[in-house]
Amino acid sequence: MGEENQSSVTEFVLLGLSQDPKTQVLLFFLFLVIYLLTVLGNLLIIVLIHADSRLHTPMYFFLRNLSFADLCFSTTTVPQVLAHLLVKRKTISFAGCSTQMVVLLLVGCTECALLAVMSYDRYVAVCKPLHYSTIMTHWVCVWLAVGSWVSGAFVSLVDTTFTLRLPYRGKNIINHFFCEPPALLKLASADTYSTEMAIFAMGVVILLAPVSLILTSYWNIISTVIQMQSGEGRLKAFSTCGSHLIVVLLFYGSAIFAYMRPNSKVMNERDKTMSVFYSAVTPMLNPIIYSLRNKDVKGALWRVTAK
Repeated sequence: MGEENQSSVTEFVLLGLSQDPKTQVLLFFLFLVIYLLTVLGNLLIIVLIHADSRLHTPMYFFLRNLSFADLCFSTTTVPQVLAHLLVKRKTISFAGCSTQMVVLLLVGCTECALLAVMSYDRYVAVCKPLHYSTIMTHWVCVWLAVGSWVSGAFVSLVDTTFTLRLPYRGKNIINHFFCEPPALLKLASADTYSTEMAIFAMGVVILLAPVSLILTSYWNIISTVIQMQSGEGRLKAFSTCGSHLIVVLLFYGSAIFAYMRPNSKVMNERDKTMSVFYSAVTPMLNPIIYSLRNKDVKGALWRVTAK
């Protein structure tokens, strides 16, 4: 199939993260641990928030959405990576590749929007505590969550439509471990400039705009925290903000590196390493950073298990 230049590609071959058998075994166990921690952590958050009425607040409402998005995000790529690390020929059908790309972009872009919404929620809680209940009403939270999923669906639709309308003939080897637009564009049999511009524009909407909102929110939060009288309160707030910002920088930094720069013709190892951060590492870290260290969540876990 790869030899006939005029035939349309019906499947792709993924080169994966390594060709060395020993390295592949190590990677298999590493990704297996990452995936198990991701599934257990995010499922635990979803179950606890559903089961404990004390966690029925705006912050945990958004966290439950984030955990669901993380669960979908990781499940879209990691199980396939695990399967491919055990076989020699790592293939995926054109339809499978397209589906993976649609779902990956949908949940990934939704997560971008949700992280921005969550930073706004924390800004209101810290900087406008007396108005929190009147600003973050139930319906405001619902509409912010719905808006996040709709924006994710919109960006996914635009990016995949522009990517998949390109002809793919002859070349079918993807130097990557899953299907995403930057990797696929390198195989297109036509000029990709308009597609690159569309992806860049969507990146501005779903990556640069949310990260700007997040940084502005945390700047205001830190400015408010500095003025606090309690040294213990300042330390706790800085610790929380710091851990949140680390996750944000990991997720957005690696995604911006992949989607917001000119598309080179070669996918190198650095590109693949960056993809690991936003596709596998961040979904594992989110429940730990945002929830499992939290005393409210620990209390909910104790109450649920004590029943």
